[in-house]
Amino acid sequence: MKLLINGSTHDVADGMTVAQAVQTLTTATTGVAVAVNDEVVARGAWETTALRDSDRVEVLTAVQGG
Repeated sequence: MKLLINGSTHDVADGMTVAQAVQTLTTATTGVAVAVNDEVVARGAWETTALRDSDRVEVLTAVQGG
């Protein structure tokens, strides 16, 4: 299936979860937020939230600095 992740099209396996999508983009374990189709997904739901073809996924990581 195809997903739009952070503005880029990705071919991924059917049934990919939010947690799996995050792992493909970052190794960060904290400071990460995810939205699917403009809806924030709670971190506790990442493992059980399956993505569907054509979903729009935004993975945001916190950046520290000044």
